[in-house]
Amino acid sequence: MAKSSNPEGKPGVRIVVAGDRGTGKSSLIVTAAAETFPTNVLRLLPPTRLPEDFYPDRVPITIIDTSANPEDRGKLAEELKRADAVVLTYACDQPETLNRLSTYWLPELRQLEVKVPVIVVGCKLDLRDDQQQVSLEQVMSPIMQQFREIETCIECSAYKHIQIPEVFYYAQKAVLHPTGPLFDQESQTLKPRCVRALKRIFILCDHDRDGALSDAELNDFQVKCFNAPLQPSEIVGVKRVVQDKMVEGVNERGLTLTGFLFLHALFIEKGRLETTWTVLRKFGYNNDIKLSDDLIPHSSVKRAPDQSVELTNEAIEYLRGIYELFDGDLDNNLRPVEVEDVFSTAPDSPWNDVPYKDAAEKTALGGLSLDAFLSEWALMTLLDPARSLENLIYIGYPGDPSSAICVTKRRRLDRKKQQSERNVFQCFVFGPANAGKSVLINSFLGRPYSDTYSPTIDDRYAVNVVELPGGIKKTLVLREIPEDGVAKLLSSKDSLAVCDIAVFVHDSSDESSWKRATELLVDVAGHGEDTGYEVPCLIVAAKDDLDSFPTAIQDSTRVSQDMGIEAPIPISSKLSDFNNIFRRIVNAAEHPHLSIPETEAGRSRKQYHRLINRSLMFVSGLMCKLLENPRQ
Repeated sequence: MAKSSNPEGKPGVRIVVAGDRGTGKSSLIVTAAAETFPTNVLRLLPPTRLPEDFYPDRVPITIIDTSANPEDRGKLAEELKRADAVVLTYACDQPETLNRLSTYWLPELRQLEVKVPVIVVGCKLDLRDDQQQVSLEQVMSPIMQQFREIETCIECSAYKHIQIPEVFYYAQKAVLHPTGPLFDQESQTLKPRCVRALKRIFILCDHDRDGALSDAELNDFQVKCFNAPLQPSEIVGVKRVVQDKMVEGVNERGLTLTGFLFLHALFIEKGRLETTWTVLRKFGYNNDIKLSDDLIPHSSVKRAPDQSVELTNEAIEYLRGIYELFDGDLDNNLRPVEVEDVFSTAPDSPWNDVPYKDAAEKTALGGLSLDAFLSEWALMTLLDPARSLENLIYIGYPGDPSSAICVTKRRRLDRKKQQSERNVFQCFVFGPANAGKSVLINSFLGRPYSDTYSPTIDDRYAVNVVELPGGIKKTLVLREIPEDGVAKLLSSKDSLAVCDIAVFVHDSSDESSWKRATELLVDVAGHGEDTGYEVPCLIVAAKDDLDSFPTAIQDSTRVSQDMGIEAPIPISSKLSDFNNIFRRIVNAAEHPHLSIPETEAGRSRKQYHRLINRSLMFVSGLMCKLLENPRQ
């Protein structure tokens, strides 16, 4: 397989040479650039440029010489922070300069947070005492164990022209084709993210989906990556190399995934990292082994604050097919290991962390049903559309990525139309501490009731499918907002723009819980009136299995009538009596013009505007009459 050309987007490589005074920095640079040893050399060289045709990657190099003098330390730190790679020098005839690498120079780089490849170079090889016959590997191995940022070590002689071009070739190579993201030196294995990317590439190249790359598919792969076909004898040779080392790497259909991964590990072990990097970059990967930003259509997810993003039917059908493909035993239960397998071609599994972890209902076997699987995707698309698109691409979505999502109509237009056609609704769940918010959310996810109280510290999401009459399914997202997080939420003007409906939960046996819930209702309703993002609201009277506080009926009737919303809906999680609460939440969200609370301030404001409008109409009418009868 051929070498790479200039990796896209890299206009040049900046290499900074540092080390103790007298270790041969300047002589190294001059000899590399001029191909001759200098008899007299400046104390500090100006920036030196190696042309793009100096090395096969055809990327120009700028070499920066530095001074180790204490008065130049600020300038040195500035140059190191701008480096793409650092060459650290020591003198082979001065052992103390080698010791200084681990006692001063490498710790200094860490302190300055210089996170670039480091090439350790032993200069003046020709002056080393012949009695010191210790191998470079023996000397450097403990240092490389301690400082993993060291990419490679090399000894050279500017005077004798020994390995001078190699110094900057290795430095450039460490930038353009770094080892770190691909290979774990300690375990001598490909890193997980590299494996995941190569697996995706293998699947994309396995056109007939038979689990092996045929000779024709191998040749197509070679042409795509290296612009040159493989000769039949070369294909035979590649397969023989694999088969000699691992029988399972080749079968009667061709090169298997195991064999494909083995080949890349072999390239890396032999120092041919450019081969693997060329493959990765041809398929759109950057140095973090993630797809480049220009492959993710971020522009297609632009939206107003009160618009949300949903998957299209096309994307949902594709995901149904993915679910069936990975649910090997067809038991409508995608086990955790099968979910991991779905995302085995993505850099990481996106549902391993909050807010997605444990956000969907689990089956009795601890897996995801089809509805739960699609619900997780709906949640990710709602909260982070770009990430959802990215993961669709990673798992092999074949269509135009922009066809996988759609932006909904604005919520304020839905209110005017008095109907919302969304398929995914987001409900904010408010309420004081210990009101029963978490218990309500747990029941939404089919989890058993528990008396144990555990306060929610951060926002928590739950998502599930709600079936409406006629077999219509909608996806409902519940976002639990802790009581002490409400003020922060409402400090943002657009905070309610993404909300389709708000629910206020209180402990029906506790008057103080009721009062705090109504205060929260007034705060949220007022914020909606002030910002124009009014939302339908429902009150939920939780713990209905307990006796209500004495004035509960009168108080709730008064608040409902005053604010123009439905009376509190009683539920008991303990008795599993939920009074169709989740269906009622969806129904209210589908009719966003109803159940919108009106505060006293909002009512006064509306009356004031009506009064002003009447006055304007009266004045306008009077002016018209005067214009019609100017003599009056």
